[in-house]
Amino acid sequence: MTGLLTSLRNAVIAGFVLSGGLLLFYALQQGYDGYGFAAFLFRWLHVLSGIMLIGLLYYFNFVQLPNMSKIPDAQKPAIGKVIAPAALWWLRWAGVATIVTGLGLGHLNGYLHDALSLGLTDGVPRHTMIGIGMWLGLIMVFNVWFLIWPNQKRALGLVEAEPAAKARAARVALLVSRLNTALSLPMLFAMVAAQNLF
Repeated sequence: MTGLLTSLRNAVIAGFVLSGGLLLFYALQQGYDGYGFAAFLFRWLHVLSGIMLIGLLYYFNFVQLPNMSKIPDAQKPAIGKVIAPAALWWLRWAGVATIVTGLGLGHLNGYLHDALSLGLTDGVPRHTMIGIGMWLGLIMVFNVWFLIWPNQKRALGLVEAEPAAKARAARVALLVSRLNTALSLPMLFAMVAAQNLF
């Protein structure tokens, strides 16, 4: 068992195998409904990728950034050159996965157009609420790809920049990351409310 858990790859594979066991249980109990399963699969993948996205956003804002001043200068390059770029890679692609699976889920459930138009096309409050969540999620992923990542590349020294430009880039990346943290709360509220309050 310890051999399985010492490798992240093996632990993830084990998680998918266990999930496959739950799928088999479902199929044996309920029978297989292709459409129902597709909608479930997109929701499951949407939640998984959303957890990765929000988890990393919160890691940066609640753990890494507040504690950088406590890290000795000699150790900071490990964060800036190894950990932060890796976390930013996962943040960016978790954002893409969250958007793709969310849009797919909206399409499969037949509310994509109505939600993206904030319920203005059909007047359904649930579509307004899920649409608000969708648009906030789209804004957050846009921010990650087009504001946070380009500025972090300069701030971390992954691309050439003058010291003043690096400082400005770090400030922009910080502020946009904090904006995403603020937007994550109403985004999650809207997503959960659309599923549970309407």
